[in-house]
Amino acid sequence: MFTVDQIQAAHSKVKSGADFPNYMQDLIKLGVTSFETFVKDSHSVYFGKNDFKTKSEGKYADLEISETVNKEQFISDLKSHQKGGTDYMTFCKDCAKSGIEKWAVKTDDMTCTYFDKAGNEILVEVIPG
Repeated sequence: MFTVDQIQAAHSKVKSGADFPNYMQDLIKLGVTSFETFVKDSHSVYFGKNDFKTKSEGKYADLEISETVNKEQFISDLKSHQKGGTDYMTFCKDCAKSGIEKWAVKTDDMTCTYFDKAGNEILVEVIPG
């Protein structure tokens, strides 16, 4: 199976949201079937075949996630990030302000779903491949 170090090596090539599709291809090659990233501190839980699971450590001090979702602002910030307009930390802060608690990626159907603190789906995106 894969290790967090292998995943972090693949992630080190990501400079903006524009690099995310290539990162996804790297994860698929490693055997990652899905993962969840938590905005609070950017720790992720990675899943593979046969119930394999591993977890990364947080990357920064805890952010406070807004109780109120601002979907329109989130979508605007997401589009900017995907075009390379913001770095990862800025995107995470924008997510927190807009009430996004985590995102979950499934590599089999190449989707990224964003959730609020109550577990509600806020947006489902198909990742270009």
